[in-house]
Amino acid sequence: MPDIRWYSELNPDHRAELIELLRAVRARDGRPEPGPDGGLPENLVHGSHVLARSGDALVGYAHLDRGGDSFGREIVELFVHPDHRGRGYGGALAAAVTERAERALRFWSHGDHPAAARIARRAGLRRVRELLRMRTELDGQWLGEPELPDGVRLRTFVPGQDEAAVIEVNGRAFSWHPEQGSLSEQELVETERQDWFDPDGFFLAVDGDGTLLGFHWTKVHPPDPQAEAGSPHARAAGEVYVVGVDPSAHGRGLGTALTLAGLHYLAGSGLDQAILYVEGDNPAAIAVYTGLGFRTETTDVQYELAGRNS
Repeated sequence: MPDIRWYSELNPDHRAELIELLRAVRARDGRPEPGPDGGLPENLVHGSHVLARSGDALVGYAHLDRGGDSFGREIVELFVHPDHRGRGYGGALAAAVTERAERALRFWSHGDHPAAARIARRAGLRRVRELLRMRTELDGQWLGEPELPDGVRLRTFVPGQDEAAVIEVNGRAFSWHPEQGSLSEQELVETERQDWFDPDGFFLAVDGDGTLLGFHWTKVHPPDPQAEAGSPHARAAGEVYVVGVDPSAHGRGLGTALTLAGLHYLAGSGLDQAILYVEGDNPAAIAVYTGLGFRTETTDVQYELAGRNS
């Protein structure tokens, strides 16, 4: 059994060796995405940290987000170093986190990893969610022009002006979503301070009175320096980060129009590929994205502890 220890914060030495472990995991599995400047992924900075050691070697890591998702469920990310898999370390970490959980608990398995599925079965976890990552080439040949309903126009986001309206529409559009639905105005403002934020790539659909009907927030990912030459991950990629339409404006084609506006912007910025994430149980959105040339690349899965409330 590994030596498992909990930390509320990581000291610089722990952080450095954890980054090396995550780099090794990414080199084997393609995930997780690196954080700013190659540091810890942003979703792993805060929360409770669990380090598993065998001798002096860091063999595994788990992160427990006690703040949880929009519905109060605690969220776990768990990684085992590729050189130390198959020895029960993942199961030991899962058991340690489960013992400490205070509420409903969900585990991510990025890429629907077979080892994670085995751990889930042994731990009594059930598969409850699939998140698809889709990708398309932005060669410009298939991109149609956005077709907006009469009286609707597109403009770009104005920092300091549009936050409240975006959060209101976002809350209605994603009231069902485990992560996006809880976005706050403060979090949006904090995101605006990050290097990747680009208001020119944040499109708003408004009616004649200026009322916000929907939005498309794009993002750009730099090339992954660890990716093999020739792989899609070795090139920069645009992302259809969030497309949200107010439920009162559904059925007017705004989602497709906003998506096209963002894709045109990304292509015009010199990017030759785009990605997006969409829930596996959202066939309407998947159909729209498939029609725009996107194809499923990977599937992320969430497992939940059986018998706990979802």
